[in-house]
Amino acid sequence: MAVTGLVISFMWIGFWGVLIHAMGRKVDIVYEIKQKAQLLNIATAIELFNSEFDRYPPSDALDQDDRPYCGAMRLCEAVMGRDLMGVHPSSRFRSDGTDDSGNPLYDSNTGDVRRGPYLPPENAGAYRLKDLYKDVGPFDGNTFVICDMYKTIVNISAGKTIHMPVLYYKADTSKSAHDVNDPNNPENIYDYRDNQALLALGVPGKPGQKHPLFENPKIFYEMTRDYKSTKAGRPVRANTYILLSAGKDGLYGTEDDIPNFEMRWKPE
Repeated sequence: MAVTGLVISFMWIGFWGVLIHAMGRKVDIVYEIKQKAQLLNIATAIELFNSEFDRYPPSDALDQDDRPYCGAMRLCEAVMGRDLMGVHPSSRFRSDGTDDSGNPLYDSNTGDVRRGPYLPPENAGAYRLKDLYKDVGPFDGNTFVICDMYKTIVNISAGKTIHMPVLYYKADTSKSAHDVNDPNNPENIYDYRDNQALLALGVPGKPGQKHPLFENPKIFYEMTRDYKSTKAGRPVRANTYILLSAGKDGLYGTEDDIPNFEMRWKPE
């Protein structure tokens, strides 16, 4: 009877182990679906911007005055505005939100000329950098970014759960390369540096930890390579843009990252 009891106990332990694993996987799938749906909503907002201005938002790491203003921040301004009340049609995507003459574009006097927001603020998941990072580095802490669906950061002082920024990279269609061996090739269609300064801020809540995508830029070109193309050195979405969520682990450049394309690359 004792042996029988042990066997039954082990069976129950095994059953609950399988059940818990299955439930965990079910939760993961639900979040994957939510994340892909969010990227689709962002893509729709980008296309609305494109139809309005006949171009995709820029994603350059620096503005015209060589001040840091990365792809994720430009994405938020394009589809929501710097204050989440719509983008100004005269925006030059400067880090200080001014036009070429130094006039502020995002104040109470410009509401009538704004376009959008193309992404509804109430469920867009936009947060200020200072709510995500203790040290915002070279950026203005009040700058908004659109964050993903994964609950990876808990801001205890504010009593709320926060997420990781969605990265945005625009294709430079004047270029022709996708050099996996040389991330700094000036002919690369996509430039990994567009969000590198944001990745340099580290992993919120985990001092000292770094994103694999920050430590090894070659990962960006591996994960965005078009493995279906017969041409050597071609990226996916070579004529448009790339969106990237850090996924469940909150780290960019790992297997669970979720982009706006089918990612075939897997880490070694």
